[in-house]
Amino acid sequence: MRLLAFQHNGKPTLGLRLDKEVVNLTAEGLPATLDELLRAGPDAMAAAKRAGDTARTRLPLSGIDWLPPVQSPSKAIAVGLNYVDHAAESKFDPPTYPVLFHRFPSSWVGHNQPIVRPHVSTQFDYEGELLVVIGKAGRYIKKGDALNHVAGYSVFNDGSIRDYQFKSAQWMMGKNFDRSGSFGPEFVTADELPPGAAGLKLQTRLNGTVLQDANTRDMIFDVATLVSVCSEPFALQPGDIIIAGTPSGVGLARKPQVFMKAGDVCEVEIEGVGLLSNPVVDGD
Repeated sequence: MRLLAFQHNGKPTLGLRLDKEVVNLTAEGLPATLDELLRAGPDAMAAAKRAGDTARTRLPLSGIDWLPPVQSPSKAIAVGLNYVDHAAESKFDPPTYPVLFHRFPSSWVGHNQPIVRPHVSTQFDYEGELLVVIGKAGRYIKKGDALNHVAGYSVFNDGSIRDYQFKSAQWMMGKNFDRSGSFGPEFVTADELPPGAAGLKLQTRLNGTVLQDANTRDMIFDVATLVSVCSEPFALQPGDIIIAGTPSGVGLARKPQVFMKAGDVCEVEIEGVGLLSNPVVDGD
């Protein structure tokens, strides 16, 4: 299934995409958010599929006011330096243990919504990434069982304010400016993709120019490893997300450097998952 979140009559709504149409699952008696649907368990997911098969009323996809697929994860864990080439261009040795940091939901927007370059910096960088959504709770999850805890996948642009990111050894400041990243357009259930979403082409384009061109098979730590490691300090919960790292080609490492500015359009596309597009605007 391909599920999406959108505003309908001023309220968050959960939808199921069928080609160029959307079934309003909330109007069919299901929760208003993917978070709630995942917490309700496998029976709720099965009910969403049945509703998609039987619903007669559908909305045109072209008129959707997109929201991020997950509204309020209890944890949003991002992964740094998870591709060898990106570690090299960033002047780091490839990590032997995942480099993890957090992103707050206030730091991202949905598909087609503007991402914001803050007025305090001109170093607004893009990072195209695979996003993993947890569907089954667990603590100390073994790697061999980890993919059973993954509900599905989406696309993330880990927009980064580089000069703030490197003000200290901790990256929180540069990774959490309001509305600096994006998430979407939709959530794709794991059964529609290869195990661990491996072997998928990932591209980031700025104004149509390809700046990142990689494959998810090249991640240093695969999805199963990330889920297992992230479950050690705390129990993962349905709706938690893991943002799995970016490949080489970021603007900071280019010569000359390339940063996003007002009027640009940034696209991140992952094969089989979707195309996330956002215009860039200047902030106050």
